[in-house]
Amino acid sequence: MIEISNLTKKFDQFTAIDDLSFNVKEGEVLGFLGPNGAGKSTTMKVITGFLSASTGTAIIDGFDISKNPIQAKQLIGYLPEGAPCYGDMTTLGFLNFVAQIRGYRGKEISSRVQHVVEQVQLQSVCQQTIDTLSKGFKRRVGLAQAIMHDPKVLILDEPTDGLDPNQKYHVRELIKNLSQDKIVIISTHILEEVTAVCTRAIIIAEGRIVADGTPAELEAQSKYHHAVSVKLTDSYDLAADLAGIPEIGDVEQDSEEELRYTILASQSKPIFTQVSEIAQSRHWPVTEFHVNRGELEDVFRMVTQQAQGEA
Repeated sequence: MIEISNLTKKFDQFTAIDDLSFNVKEGEVLGFLGPNGAGKSTTMKVITGFLSASTGTAIIDGFDISKNPIQAKQLIGYLPEGAPCYGDMTTLGFLNFVAQIRGYRGKEISSRVQHVVEQVQLQSVCQQTIDTLSKGFKRRVGLAQAIMHDPKVLILDEPTDGLDPNQKYHVRELIKNLSQDKIVIISTHILEEVTAVCTRAIIIAEGRIVADGTPAELEAQSKYHHAVSVKLTDSYDLAADLAGIPEIGDVEQDSEEELRYTILASQSKPIFTQVSEIAQSRHWPVTEFHVNRGELEDVFRMVTQQAQGEA
């Protein structure tokens, strides 16, 4: 387990992390979200021991990162922001070097390196120097070094940044497989990453936690939860037919498609059946009709803007 208690990090007069507390259990994939400058990368650096906390503790499987740094770091695989590597080394040379640093010797080095090369699909660039690689391949080399020693804790800062859709899919599947017996924390600003990979998400703003829950629980906080999306073939005044019904709130017209509407639920309860019955009885010219499960982007915007307004 990772136990973060009252973690604070100050740079002179600026507070990057402000009294953060949360736990992460084995098997969880935690998405760590926030706008630029929210404190995501600083938190990752403090948890991994790259920066020391001003106050508070980060305990990795029973080891305090500040008091027992070697024992704690042995348990961690870390992909930092930007995936820094030695650019003048080949991919294979760099991974061999990392394997040695991690304590492997002899045949064990080639065995571990071959394993991570296959896991992250680096076979085609093994003999290239890292400076010549694309951003996506550099990211994958960074991920390979992070999982070299089969760590109990995997901390990834923007793991799919710069990857094409196929590479993103492969890395996400890899993270899902790795998470079965590990703790995985993913710092990201890509919201689709959360619904694709994470079992839980924490949103921070101004260095503080503003939301914590499963993706479904967070989506349920969206004003679009239980909303009904409708696309028509001809113009029609939906709002007039729905006026005065307590369970139904606003009707929003799409700014790009004038015949697409979103009907909001006013009491966070399902309204699909009610809207469907009205649509049939009033003969709406419907071509599409479906329920919205809620939008994480809407929740993200709401809680981070509230936090920035309170700061």
